[in-house]
Amino acid sequence: MASAAITFPNISPELFSFNLGGVEFALRWYALAYIVGIIIALQIIKFLLSRENLWSFKTPPMAKTQTDDLITFLILGIIIGGRCGFVFFYQLEYYLINPWEIFMIWQGGMSFHGGLLGVTLATLWFCHRNSLSVLSVGDLIAVATPPGIFLGRLSNFVNNELWGRPTEWSFGVVFPGALAQNCPGYSEPCARHASQLYEAGLEGLILGCIMLWLALGKKWLKRPGCLIGFFIFAYGLFRFFVEFFRQPDPYLITNANPLGYLFSSNSLSLTMGQALSLPMIAFGLTLILVQYKK
Repeated sequence: MASAAITFPNISPELFSFNLGGVEFALRWYALAYIVGIIIALQIIKFLLSRENLWSFKTPPMAKTQTDDLITFLILGIIIGGRCGFVFFYQLEYYLINPWEIFMIWQGGMSFHGGLLGVTLATLWFCHRNSLSVLSVGDLIAVATPPGIFLGRLSNFVNNELWGRPTEWSFGVVFPGALAQNCPGYSEPCARHASQLYEAGLEGLILGCIMLWLALGKKWLKRPGCLIGFFIFAYGLFRFFVEFFRQPDPYLITNANPLGYLFSSNSLSLTMGQALSLPMIAFGLTLILVQYKK
C-alpha cells in the first residue's frame, strides 16, 4: 500500500432508518441523490425557460407548465432504461436464468448508458405527444443532467461501490471489504483509485460548468442540438478516460480475463464502459458539427 493512502471514511450508506410494524424502512444516500438531482434538474429547466433571450426569436421550446410532465417522463426513462441497460449490457445470462430479479431494482444494478437510452426514448415520446422540438427540449435536459451525475457518483463512493483499480499512488483509498481488498500483486491493505470521485469531478462538476457556460455565455440554446451533442461527446470522452482507472464490474472478471476487458488483444483492450462510450463520442461530435453550421 502507498504510505500516504487515504482510509475510507466510515459513512453509513443509509441517511436514516426506522422500523415500523416489523418492517425496516431506510433512506439511502443513493436514493437521495436521485431525488435531489431530479429537483435540481427541474429548477435548471425552469430557469432556462424563463430566460427568453437565450432562445431563437425569444421563444422557448415549451411552456414552464409542461416541465412537471417532462420530469415524469424522464424519471420513467431513467429507471426503466437504466435497469434494462444493466441487464442487457452487463448480466444478461444471469437474468435470463433469474428473470424475476430484473424488477428488484432496490438490490442495485443501474447503467448510465441504458439510462441515457431510456431518457432519449422518453424525450422523443414526450415531444411527439406535445408537438415540441426534440433537439431544443433535449438541450434543456442536457444542461440539467450533470448535477444528478455528480450526486450519483458521490453516492457510489459513500456506498463503497464502483471503486477503481489497485494503485500505489498516495491518494489511493483503502476501501473496506473482501472484494475491495482482493488485489493480487499488491501489499495489504490495498489502496484503489477513487474512480467514483474522478467521475463526479469530470462528468458532474466540470461538464456541468461547461454546459452552463455554453448555454448562458455562448447562447448555444439558439443552436438546437449542439448542447445535446456536446454533452454526449464530453461524457463519452470523460467516461472513456476514467475507465483506465475504474475496476471492471466483477461479473466481467474471470480467471481467463482477470482485468475484466470486453475485448483484449496485444494492441488494444477495451472495457464495457469504453466500448459503450466510443459511439457516444462519435455521435456527439457529429451532432455538434452538423447542427452548429445551421
